[in-house]
Amino acid sequence: MAIIKSGKVVIILAGRHAGKKAVVIKNMEDGNSDDKRFSHCLVAGIARGPRKVTRGMSKKKVEKRSRTMKPFVKYINVRHVFPTRYQVDMDLKKAVDEADLVGDKKIEVKKNLKKIFEDRYLNQKQITSEKKAAGSGYFFQKLRF
Repeated sequence: MAIIKSGKVVIILAGRHAGKKAVVIKNMEDGNSDDKRFSHCLVAGIARGPRKVTRGMSKKKVEKRSRTMKPFVKYINVRHVFPTRYQVDMDLKKAVDEADLVGDKKIEVKKNLKKIFEDRYLNQKQITSEKKAAGSGYFFQKLRF
C-alpha cells in the first residue's frame, strides 16, 4: 500500500473509533509480527475533538475549549482505514514509541500526543506549507457525514 504512508490523514472505518480521523505514524506492509499476520498501521487520532470556537471568544476561553481534545493510539488493519488526500507534518514518531504502547506507559504517550495536538491546533496559522496547513485544518475539523 503505497498510499498509506506516515503523516497521511486517514478515517477509521471500523471499531470503537469508527468515523474518527487519525494520522498514520508507521505502516507495516506485511504482517511481520506473530500476533498480526495482516498489513496494519500504527495510528494516532482524536477520539474527542476540540469544542467550537467563535471569533468573539477571549484567548483564555479559546485555550480552555481546545484542551478538551482526547487522543487515541492503536494498531489497526489497513482494510479498516480510509486514506484521504491530506498530509500532516506533525512529528509523531518521537512521541509514540512502539515499546511504550503497553500498560501505564500508554497513558504517558497519550498525554504527550494531547500536547502535540493542542499546540498544532492553536498554532495552525504558523504552518508554512499550504498543503500541510490544509491537512492540519482538515484533521481538526469534525467529520461531517
